Amino acid sequence: MATKTKSRAKFQERAELLDFLLEVSAATAETLDLDQLLENVTSVVTRVIPSDLFAILLYSDKVKGLRIRHSIGHRPEIVRNLVISLGEGLTGAAAESRMPVLVGDVRNDPRYLSALDAVRSELVVPILWRSKLVGVIDIQSTRLNAYTEYDRSILQLIASRIGSAIFNARLYRRVDRQNKLLRTLTSASQEFSSILALDELLRKVAAIIRQLVNYDAFSVFVLDGERKILRHRFSLRYDKRVEIDNVPLGQGITGAAVAARHAIRVNDTLTDPRYIASHPDIRSEVAVPLILRDRVLGALDLESDKLGFFTEDHVRMLSLLAPHVSSAIENARLYEEIAAREQRMEQDLRAARKLQKVLLPRKAPQAEGLEMALGARPAREISGDIYDFFERGRGQMLLCFGDSSGKSAAAALYGALVSGLLRSFAITDKRPAELMALLNEALSERKVETKYVTLLIALWDPKSKTLSMANAGNTLPVVCRKGEILTPRAEGIPIGLLDDVEYDELVFQTEPGDVILFFSDGVQDQLAPAPESPSEYEPTDDGEAPRDFGTHRIETLLKKNRKEPVPAIVGAVFDELDAFAAGGAITDDQSVVVMRVL
Repeated sequence: MATKTKSRAKFQERAELLDFLLEVSAATAETLDLDQLLENVTSVVTRVIPSDLFAILLYSDKVKGLRIRHSIGHRPEIVRNLVISLGEGLTGAAAESRMPVLVGDVRNDPRYLSALDAVRSELVVPILWRSKLVGVIDIQSTRLNAYTEYDRSILQLIASRIGSAIFNARLYRRVDRQNKLLRTLTSASQEFSSILALDELLRKVAAIIRQLVNYDAFSVFVLDGERKILRHRFSLRYDKRVEIDNVPLGQGITGAAVAARHAIRVNDTLTDPRYIASHPDIRSEVAVPLILRDRVLGALDLESDKLGFFTEDHVRMLSLLAPHVSSAIENARLYEEIAAREQRMEQDLRAARKLQKVLLPRKAPQAEGLEMALGARPAREISGDIYDFFERGRGQMLLCFGDSSGKSAAAALYGALVSGLLRSFAITDKRPAELMALLNEALSERKVETKYVTLLIALWDPKSKTLSMANAGNTLPVVCRKGEILTPRAEGIPIGLLDDVEYDELVFQTEPGDVILFFSDGVQDQLAPAPESPSEYEPTDDGEAPRDFGTHRIETLLKKNRKEPVPAIVGAVFDELDAFAAGGAITDDQSVVVMRVL
């Protein structure tokens, strides 16, 4: 441990001393790395003044004392743990007085703090910069009266040359550390903003903070205002994921930080009555509230098994990081909340879809004098289209075909209301126009803003082979007779918009072989992919926009497939729609009913 005593260097001439001082200046000017600088100073001092113990201690405002920063011969535990207050021991006395202290026999000086029993002499010289204390150079020897006034003068000259270099190196280290911290914060903020899964985010937060603070335990708590607790959300203890208890609001060091809305650092948890014991080894703790736009979201909590481990630098760093963590947690929480709502909506929509499948017919019924087929597909989870069949006496059948305004759940619910009313009214002997007026009156009594239904009611009479129709703004059926297209004309105002509306009724005489296609507006309104140039919007010969499937294609398709079985015609409609959409989304709910008169 002790070094051999070397012969003392003597400067015989002034030129030699000046050369030596230039060497000292060069040794301190060549680097801004504090460790390298102190090693250079040590090499210079030990070359001219022999010692058995050597140390450079630097003053710290944080601990209000001197700590060994570079040494030779001192025990490792002393280097790690020793803090000397100003005025304490020979070292503290030199620091406090800003004057050298030279003791020929330390056994006779009560101020001496023993570092080695064999030590007899000690020389301590303060390191100053602009009258501010930077630290001290402390050399000790096992020989009595080992150091002279000459040694004191040389050591003072060395100390006077290195104060500014040590100050600049420490400043550089702080600036470099701050730059690294800012780069870390910038990188962390970018990483945090890209993570929307809360568990993944908190793992990333724990990993990034670990790069900055070597904690033993890390936790994130989220404020639950209703239950007045800090709900535990994430914890690591010695790098293992653990579950811990929630913290009542205002209790514990974490609760105190949230209540005070600022960071709280505790150097010794055993002496703080607020501390809630979570692990017997924990000795120090720091808690930082997570605040976003003046609203407390929760807290970060770090613990260490070392006494007084966390510093003011740690607090500043965590306080700088906390707003980024708060913003990321809020984004992730909102994303989680939206995802949960969407999941619940998906479940509700699936349930509604199942119910709608029960309420709406899956296939067309058998009717006297007709062959019929049905096809339907929603644009979203559930359809707003209305289609139903009701048998009446004398072989008659009532077909109701329409569309509720809007899409998805709201349209489906309103459509279900209309379907329920239809089931109540359809069993009567009322004609289509009378039924339409009755439905309109019922919806007017249950008026829902911006909601209405377009509807076509058709009554099939197998004896007369007629279709009696009343229309409330719905698409008109297309009839193919012997290769020619006929379009019965029936018009009317959608039901649910105006009170006291009367509806006309059209009686259409069918002929055997007629193929009749009922379709919702989602068929004719289906869009093709967007054109690449405005010129592709030029209208076709019949004046329709080329991006819409349109009635022209419907008529052409019906003529082409008129001799096919009615289910095949339904399939051909959907195949043609898919080819037209070219992989695009279904624009609106699409429902089709095909009839062939026997």
